[in-house]
Amino acid sequence: MHDVQPELRAMFRTLHLSGMADNFVELAVKAASAHLTYETYLAEVVQCECVVREQRRIARLLRQSGLPADKTFHTLQLDRFPLNVQQQVEHLRSGAFTADAINVVAAGKPGVGKSHLLAALGHELILQGKAVLWTSTATLVQQLLAAKRDLRLPQALAKLDRVACLILDDIGYVQHERDEMEVLFTLLAERYERRSVAISTNLVFSEWERIFKDPMTTLAAIDRVVHHSVILDLMGMESYRAQQATAQLESSVSRRQPTTTARRKAAA
Repeated sequence: MHDVQPELRAMFRTLHLSGMADNFVELAVKAASAHLTYETYLAEVVQCECVVREQRRIARLLRQSGLPADKTFHTLQLDRFPLNVQQQVEHLRSGAFTADAINVVAAGKPGVGKSHLLAALGHELILQGKAVLWTSTATLVQQLLAAKRDLRLPQALAKLDRVACLILDDIGYVQHERDEMEVLFTLLAERYERRSVAISTNLVFSEWERIFKDPMTTLAAIDRVVHHSVILDLMGMESYRAQQATAQLESSVSRRQPTTTARRKAAA
C-alpha cells in the first residue's frame, strides 16, 4: 500500500500547518486505538494546530515585548504589598482593563517593587495573547525625539498604537528638556481613551511638574493618565532591597555575637 504520510506532511508544511505536520501520525495511532470517528480525529488534529499557533504567537509577543524574563508573578512576593493593592492587582490580572483603555500607575519609593509588579502584569497579558511593550521612559522618549527629527513621529506613534499595553518604567527619570516633555505629552495624549499605559514612578502627582515643567501641561498630562486609571499606591512601603540588606546585616551580627552561656564561660 502506498504510504501517504510523507505527502501529507509535505502538504501540511506547504500550507504552513506545522502543528498538523508534526503530530498527525501520532494522533492517528491514538485515534485508531481509541476507535475514534474520522470527525473526532480531524478535530483533534486541528486543535493541535491551534495550540501550536497560539504557543508560537505568545513566544513572538514575548520576544517583541522587551519584558525582563525573570520578573513574573512566580518571582513576585505579592503578599508584601498592601492588601488593597493585592486586590487591585488580582483584578488587573484578568486583562480586561486593556479593552477599556484603562491606565495603571504604580507609585512608590525606589526599590519597593513597582517595576517588577508592572512587568509581571505584562507577562500575564502576553499569556492572554495581548501585545505589550516594556521600555524605560527615557529610552522611548529619545526614540520618539529621533523620529520627530526625521519627520517620522506619526509613524512611530502609529506603531506603538498596535500595543495593547505600553509599560513606561521610571517616568520620573526623563531628562527635563522641553523637547522631551513635548513628545512624552504627545504620546500620552495619543493613547488617551484608546490604548492602555502602565507607568511606574517614584514621584507623587504633585511632583510631576518636575517632568513636564509647565503647570498647565503637567495638569493636562495627569488628567489624561488618571481619568481612566487604577492607581497602585506603594508610597508607604519600605524598599525591598533595604529590607534585605537590613536582614542580612542583622543575621551577620547575630552570628558573630557569642551566646550568653559562651560569654559567661569565657568570663569564668
